[in-house]
Amino acid sequence: MDGPEDTDTLLALICSLLPDNIAPTQQSLLDALLQTEGDVEKAAEIISKQRSNSKRKRNVSLDGWLIRAASSNDANGQPSSLQSRLGTEPFSKKPRSANATTSTTKTGPSLPLSRPVKPVENLLDVLRQPLSVVPSVPRLPPLTLSNPSLVAQHTPCTHHLGILPPELACRLFYTMLHEARDWSRNKWWLVDRLVESPHRASLYTRHPVEGNDEAAWQGITRAWYNGRRGEVSKPFPSPMEEACRIVEKTVNAEMCKRKRFPLEWGGDPDDPDGQGLTWRANFAAANCYEGAKEGVGFHSDRLTSIGPYPTIASLSLGTRRVFRLREVIALDEVGKRAAQTFDIPLPHNSLCIMHASTQERFKHSIPPRSTIDRFHPPYPPPPELPELASDPGNCRINITFQFFRPDFHPDTIPRCKCGEMTTLRPDMKGRQRESEGSDKGSRSPGSSGEHATTGYWWTCTAGDQNEGKGCGFWKVMDVKAEGRGPFVSDL
Repeated sequence: MDGPEDTDTLLALICSLLPDNIAPTQQSLLDALLQTEGDVEKAAEIISKQRSNSKRKRNVSLDGWLIRAASSNDANGQPSSLQSRLGTEPFSKKPRSANATTSTTKTGPSLPLSRPVKPVENLLDVLRQPLSVVPSVPRLPPLTLSNPSLVAQHTPCTHHLGILPPELACRLFYTMLHEARDWSRNKWWLVDRLVESPHRASLYTRHPVEGNDEAAWQGITRAWYNGRRGEVSKPFPSPMEEACRIVEKTVNAEMCKRKRFPLEWGGDPDDPDGQGLTWRANFAAANCYEGAKEGVGFHSDRLTSIGPYPTIASLSLGTRRVFRLREVIALDEVGKRAAQTFDIPLPHNSLCIMHASTQERFKHSIPPRSTIDRFHPPYPPPPELPELASDPGNCRINITFQFFRPDFHPDTIPRCKCGEMTTLRPDMKGRQRESEGSDKGSRSPGSSGEHATTGYWWTCTAGDQNEGKGCGFWKVMDVKAEGRGPFVSDL
């Protein structure tokens, strides 16, 4: 899943509100954002005032400086060194020609002005970062993790090849490729532009929505679709249910081997299914990447319904694509080391489990490629399926299985001033820890890296569907006051 309201997007929002002649440093942006508790408009106002207070009284243009420097003499009456290098003639600003300053005026009645319709833009084009002039710390090239042992060594993920029986993997691939005909590209507002996700997606529920719970699941669906009202999620198709049981067992077996984090889900003490499973895949986000150019930009998954330190299982079917992980450097490490980027090739019928702390420490993406290898399915499509509308050899289906926690039910999610559900975000750069050493969320003071706990906050995302206009709501999550849990720390 991809959402636009991460920290980088908030910084971009502040910059969009500033005049063109103000170019603040990233640190000043972060300080202003923290001082205003996430309110981008107030942050922009603070930076503008700081700029006006420190502005020099005299604004000297480059032309004026060159004229004075080139026409000045040194103490011996000789031309200055700058004049000797640039020439003996003093600089003079040439007047513009009449043709350059004269504009053509058309006669006739003036036409009424109409507001232009803003086009929908590709999200990858909007989020593409400009190249920095001189990075303070040299960038590290991406490190390719070509086998499961390297993935486990360098990241909080595990990679499992051939996770499903081959026949089931192909049957599920064909089923989801057929379903993808009805999927859509998610749209939302980013600053003042309507952007569109560069791939198709849909949401699935493991158990059908029943009774009064439909309103709650609609809230979950709206949270996943960036605030847009959408249809209630579909039930798992039969092949997805078969695959889900295998994925569940694999995930729970891996979780038993790993060190748990305090705010991870502690499990249901009643264990209604009697299977002893801590992690249950009750929702799935399905994505279709058709061709080499479709992908998704860097993001971390929204935690609104899956809570802190979630475990997410990502199943890949079809053509091989690269899954890219990039570290987020905490504030106390900025300038000391560069962020590392990891490329994990995901072949057909492989499972990548993003274990706890992945969403707190990394952002991930599926980058577009210039070319891709065609996929040759080892089994033909099931005869009961209609003819496929997409080329199977050119598509990747991704099914992201998630556990929507009962203690983060939509009824318990804070509402912002707009009256909409807020979104839960991790304090990936440790700002909350740096400013107050808070343990509400909580991140242990003085802790960093893999074993550090993280703070979280609720933010308004109503602007996703309101032409970029939100209320600026921002609140630190307090798990005790909000009645969350049980957590691993409670066991």
